[in-house]
Amino acid sequence: MNLYKIMLVDDEEEVRKSIIRKIDWSAAGFEVIGDAENGKEALEKIDQIEPDVVLTDIRMPYMDGLSMAEAIRQRHPSIKIVIFSGFDEFEYAKKAIKLNVIEYILKPVNVEELTAILKRIKNNLDEEIEQKRNVSLLRESYVKNLPIIREHFLNDLIHGGMDPKEIPEKLKEYHIDIGGAAEWVAAAIHLEPDEKVDRAVSLHKERELIPISVQNLIRGKLEGRYRFTMFHSSFESVLIAAIDENNTQTGLVALLEDICKETRKILEVTVTIGVGVSCPDLAEAGLSFHSALNALGYRAVAGSGGVICIRDMEPVHSETLQFDSRMESALIAAVKFGPGEAIRAAVDETVKKMEQARVHYRQYQAYILAVINALTQLTQQYDLQISDMFDAETDYFELLGKVEQTEYIRRRLEEMALRINRIMAEERSNTTKHVIREAKRYIQDNYPDPELSVEKICRHLHISPAYFSTVFKKETGQAYIAYLTDVRLSRAVELLLTTGDKTYVIAEKVGYPEQNYFSYVFKKKFGVSPTKYRGQAQG
Repeated sequence: MNLYKIMLVDDEEEVRKSIIRKIDWSAAGFEVIGDAENGKEALEKIDQIEPDVVLTDIRMPYMDGLSMAEAIRQRHPSIKIVIFSGFDEFEYAKKAIKLNVIEYILKPVNVEELTAILKRIKNNLDEEIEQKRNVSLLRESYVKNLPIIREHFLNDLIHGGMDPKEIPEKLKEYHIDIGGAAEWVAAAIHLEPDEKVDRAVSLHKERELIPISVQNLIRGKLEGRYRFTMFHSSFESVLIAAIDENNTQTGLVALLEDICKETRKILEVTVTIGVGVSCPDLAEAGLSFHSALNALGYRAVAGSGGVICIRDMEPVHSETLQFDSRMESALIAAVKFGPGEAIRAAVDETVKKMEQARVHYRQYQAYILAVINALTQLTQQYDLQISDMFDAETDYFELLGKVEQTEYIRRRLEEMALRINRIMAEERSNTTKHVIREAKRYIQDNYPDPELSVEKICRHLHISPAYFSTVFKKETGQAYIAYLTDVRLSRAVELLLTTGDKTYVIAEKVGYPEQNYFSYVFKKKFGVSPTKYRGQAQG
């Protein structure tokens, strides 16, 4: 059985030990993973040990239980808080309720009462986790959102954001029956702007229903004849149809022509449909869709209210070679994050597409230009020199002059990508080291400020607290608060040994406005009070 983690906070050590000793924690579903004697110390530990529940007294030095609860609510809202106190005062209870404290109990703590409370909290935690894991609820939510998920997938498909290997699995998961065809063709369905109609059609009184009516009409015509899917993109409504052995693109165009006539006749709506080039791979549906959009651009020439095929409007090319957004994303991600194997694989895929294409020499050049442009933009984003992309033996124009020598292109692109990756890694490392140096300098300059915090440093450095905490600990081996404490105490020792300042003056000079808390932190570090430390050093 997994036990929930609990932390005890009370300024009386005997009270903490007594509670820990008397309660059968595992029977109640918990394990005690830490304790603290005041709110400040507790907050430092909470960041590291991440308890599920904090059991705390109200009255404590340096930071009371309610102030600590408020800080926990801001930084760790999921932690459950139980407050116990010897003070039965309404104002305490009222504030505790505002802080979403789940239990408020009076001292002395009764073993049976506390055990019952812990079991109740455990049951609540169990229920929360069960709800989050509840498969039936997740399935219900999934089914409810399936149309939206399906539409996101189809939009990714036509915009080149899909890994080809994932497509068959996604089609099956989202119940889209267009897989396994000989080829596919996309159509863009455009509703022309409002027109004056001779007679009132009830549909025109609710214009938002017109696209649905048009889609229903298209479905009625195509169902049973073609396997297809329809959805909406940011541009137009989109149709992707599978062309099987028993179907033809010509037959599809004829049906779409008929649909344009019927929408005009029945709905009194003018619909123009652009039909793109067919593609033998569904991963290239984006190419078909964008050519369908291009076809709609010829409405001024071909007229509205019918089907416009891109193959009728533009010269036919046997093949096109395009560095699409999916390939660009894969290459850039590999170059940015590595490792070398991923970079070589991305470059290999890029060059293989060239090898498989049989196109005009200029298309190879345009393709390589697009690849180099993507890498150039990446170097500019990271403030690198464009010259870092090329070695002494290779330049931009030499690559364009040898686009048909794919092995040469592969080798040079690999070298280029690996070089950029290495320089970026060095820059990231240098940037991190610079951030840590700046943070240390800022701490050294501002440690007397009692309000010095991670958030304050991060505002100065213009970085997020989460990132700062991670890199600071990685680079220094210490959490920020531990490093700041060391700086303050080192300065305190120096002042104790070189000045005659009173302890409370030294405390204020090193960032501790409360002398008692300074003495507590100092003794915890050195084993003796500041006064005794000074006496031993001078004796």
